[in-house]
Amino acid sequence: MNNREKLLALEASMNQQVIGQQELVRMLIVALLCDGHVLLEGLPGLAKTRAVRELARHIEGEFRRIQFTPDLLPSDITGSEIYQQNATREEDQFRFRPGPVFGNIILADEINRASARVQSALLEAMEERHVTVAGKTWPLPGIFMVLATQNPVDQEGTWPLPEAQLDRFLMKVIVDYPSKENEQLVMQLVRAEQQAKYQAAQHEAPTPETDLLISQLNIADCWREIATVYVAPTVEQYIVNLVEMTRHPDQVSDAFASYISLGISPRGTLALDRCGRACAWLDGRDAVLPEDIQRIAPAVLRHRLLLSYQANADNCTPDQAIAMLLNAVVA
Repeated sequence: MNNREKLLALEASMNQQVIGQQELVRMLIVALLCDGHVLLEGLPGLAKTRAVRELARHIEGEFRRIQFTPDLLPSDITGSEIYQQNATREEDQFRFRPGPVFGNIILADEINRASARVQSALLEAMEERHVTVAGKTWPLPGIFMVLATQNPVDQEGTWPLPEAQLDRFLMKVIVDYPSKENEQLVMQLVRAEQQAKYQAAQHEAPTPETDLLISQLNIADCWREIATVYVAPTVEQYIVNLVEMTRHPDQVSDAFASYISLGISPRGTLALDRCGRACAWLDGRDAVLPEDIQRIAPAVLRHRLLLSYQANADNCTPDQAIAMLLNAVVA
């Protein structure tokens, strides 16, 4: 089984455990292949945490979950220096104890419930891939992926993420309700899991390990293969045109211009390129098509577009603005 087949098998396995959220699963796989972070937004109970746990269960490495609360401190994430009373040398009196951010798959649950101080501490880890404590810099693991969740409805006691931190997320994925048929399958799946859990507890049987485990070496090989996927000049121009139209929205339409407050930075251009190559690789192609960019555009751009007050007044969502953009720009 080659690297691509392993990732497709991972996607199939996750879809069996996270029913009715195929787009969520695909975006998590794409973000893993792009070495990027993901912001998951959806109501409670829509399998956001389950999807992250299921991904981490098949990835070799450490999975860490951080529950963000208003009283959380930066040191609760990054770690802190501990005083060693019995140390004989002065340089050994303080020892750094790593925090939960020193893992491979990090679940930042309800990230918008932490203060700006905590969010800024996580921002350094996400962007620079290291943390600084007491003037010393500590590198994070090579495989490092932050999967943050937030609830779009309950805004009491929250600190909205600033645009600078939102831009550090490779993608923002909206998690919606499953269909009626899928919800029945979810009910059956959870019931079967409960029965297996109680039977295992009665017989004191160990929890079975997953048969499919993606090693960190496999992921690094995937990164190298995706880096060689060809992007034709016409596709590059299509990506640049999409981004450029957000900076000059009047060239799209008057309605679109009234909805856009600020356009997308070059980080969005790079994200479209990376995600497009990952999508083409997953589909077994060695070249990116405009369809790959169109499929990935909502997840890559929806948190980078800054909408105007007029858009809010007209109930125009970022996805609707992106649809207008995709319809206006010819591939």
